[in-house]
Amino acid sequence: MASWKILVALAIFAVAFPSTLATQWIVGDSAGWVLSVNYTEWAAKQTYVVGDTLVFNYKPGTHNVIKASGTDYDNCTVPVGAVPLVTGNDVIQLQTPGNHSYICGISTHCTQGMKLLITVGEASPSPAASPTSGGPPPPLAAAGIIASWKCHAWVVGVFSILMMIMA
Repeated sequence: MASWKILVALAIFAVAFPSTLATQWIVGDSAGWVLSVNYTEWAAKQTYVVGDTLVFNYKPGTHNVIKASGTDYDNCTVPVGAVPLVTGNDVIQLQTPGNHSYICGISTHCTQGMKLLITVGEASPSPAASPTSGGPPPPLAAAGIIASWKCHAWVVGVFSILMMIMA
C-alpha cells in the first residue's frame, strides 16, 4: 500500500523538477566528425547554450578537432600554436556565449567541409538569479532561497512525499 504512494510522490517530485541538465551534442549525429556531413546544415538544427557539450566522434588518426576563429575558420587555416584534439572522442564544454568554430586540421579536410560554426546562447537563469535593475535584490530573494522557483519546487516535492506517506 505504501509503495504505490511513494511512486506517486516520486512522480509528483519529478514533475516539479524539470531537467536543468546541459545537452550533449554528438557532432554530425550518428555519422560523427567525417568528410561526408554538411555541418552547416547540422548545426542549424540545434540550439546551443552555455554548459552544453560537443562530442566529436571519429577514427583516431583520420581527423582531429581544432578551435579556430575568424579568418582562420574562414580560410581553413590552423591557428598558430593550436593544439589539436586527437582522441576520436573529443568532448568540448561550451563555456561562453557567442560564436564557436572548429575545423579539422588534416590535409584538405576543412576545405572539403569539415568545419563547424555554432552560436552559443546564455543558459536560462532561474527566476531568483535574474539580474535586478541595479538596486538591492527584492526582499524575498534577500531573505533566502525560498523565493526561488527551484526552492519552491523542492518544498512542493517534499511536502507531496510527506503527505503521500502519511495518508
